[in-house]
Amino acid sequence: MADLSINFAGIKSPNPFWLASAPPTNMGSMIERAFDAGWGGAVWKTLGEPIVNVSSRLAAIDHGAMRMIGLNNIELITDRPLEVNLKEMAACKKKYPKNAVIASLMVESKRDAWHEIVKRTQDTGCDGFELNFGCPHGMSERGMGAAMGQVPEYTCMVTEWVKEVSDIPVIVKLTPNVTNILPPGKAAQNGGADAVSLINTINSIIGVDIDTFVPYPNVNGKAAHGGYCGPAVKPIALNMIAELARDTEFNIPISGIGGVSNWRDAVEFLLLGAGSVQVCTAVMHYGHRIVEDMIDGLNNYLDEKGYASVNDIVGKSVERVTDWGNLDLNYDVKAHVHEEHCIRCNLCYIACEDGAHQSFEFVESNGKRFPRVIEEECVGCNLCYLVCPSPGAITMERRDDGSHPQTWKERTAA
Repeated sequence: MADLSINFAGIKSPNPFWLASAPPTNMGSMIERAFDAGWGGAVWKTLGEPIVNVSSRLAAIDHGAMRMIGLNNIELITDRPLEVNLKEMAACKKKYPKNAVIASLMVESKRDAWHEIVKRTQDTGCDGFELNFGCPHGMSERGMGAAMGQVPEYTCMVTEWVKEVSDIPVIVKLTPNVTNILPPGKAAQNGGADAVSLINTINSIIGVDIDTFVPYPNVNGKAAHGGYCGPAVKPIALNMIAELARDTEFNIPISGIGGVSNWRDAVEFLLLGAGSVQVCTAVMHYGHRIVEDMIDGLNNYLDEKGYASVNDIVGKSVERVTDWGNLDLNYDVKAHVHEEHCIRCNLCYIACEDGAHQSFEFVESNGKRFPRVIEEECVGCNLCYLVCPSPGAITMERRDDGSHPQTWKERTAA
């Protein structure tokens, strides 16, 4: 079996699967049960000045039979006393010395406040810090969280404050609520961060009760925007991680967060540059034991691909991500219908006729009516393939011979 152990910015872990800072890491007993289940590490629910949370706190989007494809929360940082959290953290690390215990921190933007909590927390024996510069609700209204992470200068400044007194690795958790992830990522690096983690949750209102007119979640007839997470945010997370990983000036490790629900999701994050992956919503939905399948799946994948270590696949897809102007304009694919697999639902025809390029017609074959691609009209957009419910009924097939690749940049230069 492949070696799943990692050394992430100096933080050792038996595997790359960590619990993210969130309700599943609210107390020591929860994290200890997670470690018993097989999780490699955990980022403690954010410590700071204890706050008062509201009720209710969560709302979700379902899709068909799938529950919680997107989860919205308005929960803030820990509402438990700092002394209690620190005592439990020290006990947890002592009991599980081989697992990664990372302390998430958030305090007001004062140098002394950051120095104090860093010094007190690292006495627990924790393996690293994660600075919460990403929380988009509640704390940001108090000048913390995303309010810090959206200003690169503040990100750099507070990171420097922490590095002045920290004896252990410092991870900066970035907010996705920016137009470009590179400035805050580079600011964390310039401030001396040993690594970054992303993404935190996305500003959102999940929906509105059209009978009461109150958005979700309802807090006595009112609502506030919250943080969006779950499977629905995975594409956004992958893009932001790839943007950092492929930037030539960015060279510190990345911990990937955002919609990781199974081993395949984790592999995608690793391939795009993440050195560890953090999970929250899937654990809230299905419980700790999902890590068993994640470990088995990753092991089997690495074995099948011939890799001895999980570290061998980190970043392997980064060089394949490029700007649009570098894509081959002469690469040509066409859709093709395989009648033996076609169930004649006609979704491909409808989708193409009403939503794409009118590239389908109907033909009679063996006494039945089948959709067929008009190749001269097909632009290879993939829509028919994506909507088709029958595996193997539609494939995208290459028509050019690959002998004359040309990018938009090359074409405009010529």
